[in-house]
Amino acid sequence: MSCLITFILYFALPALLAVVAWMRYRGLEYVIINYRWVFVCLFLLPISVVYDIFMYVRNWLVFKFNSAPRQHEQRVKHVQEQVKRWRADGCQTPMCTARPGWSNISFRRGLYKKKMRNIDVNLIDILDVNTDTGVVRCEPMVTMGQVTACLNPLGWTLPVLPELDDLTVGGLIMGVGIETSSHKFGLFQHCCVSFELVLADGTVVNCSKEENPDLFYSVPWSYGTLGFLVSAELRIIPAKRYVRIEYKPAHSRQDMLRLFEAETRRKEGNEFVEGLVYSLDTAVVMTANMTDEAEPGKVNAIGDFWKPWFYRHVEGFLKTGPAVEYIPLRHYYHRHTRSIFWELEDIIPFGNHPLFRYLCGWMVPPKISLLKLTQGQTIKELYEKYQVIQDMLVPLKDLGESLDVFDKELKLYPLWLCPFKLYAQPGMVHPEGNADEMYVDIGAYGSPKQPAFSTIPSTKRLEAFVMKKKGFQMLYADSYLSKEDFRQMFDHSLYDRLRKSLDCEKAFPEVYGKVNRKVRD
Repeated sequence: MSCLITFILYFALPALLAVVAWMRYRGLEYVIINYRWVFVCLFLLPISVVYDIFMYVRNWLVFKFNSAPRQHEQRVKHVQEQVKRWRADGCQTPMCTARPGWSNISFRRGLYKKKMRNIDVNLIDILDVNTDTGVVRCEPMVTMGQVTACLNPLGWTLPVLPELDDLTVGGLIMGVGIETSSHKFGLFQHCCVSFELVLADGTVVNCSKEENPDLFYSVPWSYGTLGFLVSAELRIIPAKRYVRIEYKPAHSRQDMLRLFEAETRRKEGNEFVEGLVYSLDTAVVMTANMTDEAEPGKVNAIGDFWKPWFYRHVEGFLKTGPAVEYIPLRHYYHRHTRSIFWELEDIIPFGNHPLFRYLCGWMVPPKISLLKLTQGQTIKELYEKYQVIQDMLVPLKDLGESLDVFDKELKLYPLWLCPFKLYAQPGMVHPEGNADEMYVDIGAYGSPKQPAFSTIPSTKRLEAFVMKKKGFQMLYADSYLSKEDFRQMFDHSLYDRLRKSLDCEKAFPEVYGKVNRKVRD
């Protein structure tokens, strides 16, 4: 196993980067841009497969021999020592994690990492699954793929388990996490029981609703600016074998809005609710519930590599009408992973063709981190000019008007709709009033077809609309908000008090200093 990782780090990746450098030197970046699928298929897909195999074996061995809990304390001490050395050196620059910007799931890399003190926080294991208390304890770099691979065979799952395999526990806590069960359980943060952090003075602290509650409520959306997360306890619930999913097509705007809101607000049933909008007037609303039994002939293992991409499969119901299927639970959770929602179509245009799926689908998707690592400056500029990757969170009552604005500014389809309950709790994100409120995440990913689209002014108009509706922008996306508008969108009152009491001013930048567009490449 060590030989395998050595090969990847010292031979495969350097060779890959050398090819990129040579092509740019020879003036062949045109080939990388216009025929990027060749590069992705020949290099990135095989390397992604090798990496996944290595991590699967490594995680299986760690879990089987229960070595992670013994190592965790030592790893936390290593983080503490680095923070204390930073203090001994005079606290000259703020701190951030040493995780390379290209390795996270966010579209952009943080330029701030080049100017700050990098702290190694290499914590990647599930530490404990306690079915008696209904809690799983994870380190921050544990992925959703690891979680489902571990919990589902044991008959358990998270109340909110976001789709993409490589999303991490830490990223979903410090940023935001959402799933089609969020209309029942809220955001990922609302399923967290406690956090363990290393603070700016090097001490370790635990926080929960009962212990250090102000810190507990301030950690979500704080983007690592209050301390280094080193573990989290997450609530788990019983799982079943399948998800019984009902596809409900809508062929008019009125039917779409009525159906989506009715299914979201239904008191009984509907453990999962999701919508894919294919035009201003057409959509498929999906409702689903877990079950241990499946009707014969209706099981669809949509995660199998030869299966059509999920969003294309769903689109077919606009023609064929309502239907019911049974999807294995883990396949359902990661239904958007293979096609990276619909982003992979821009990279491998024929990726959903049956021939490609049967021959090469087992290697899909390429690691997003490798896609970022190997994109040249020209590709970055093209993405910025022609691509949008945004999630805007608005009150459910404003969904109709929001879809009008998205169509006017972007004309980008499909759009992903995911309803969620936003709890009236302390922290940076909560409803304007004192009552819980139903919101919806509108996910826009891809190339806008609006002729007048221009990245900065179009995004700014979307941001202004979301602010007007008392909504929020996900922090992973490009934000063009001014600092004043950012503070208006996100409630900083408790966050500011915690930063002052925990002596964070020199230790960490503010959230805005890590997420605004000016600090991202």
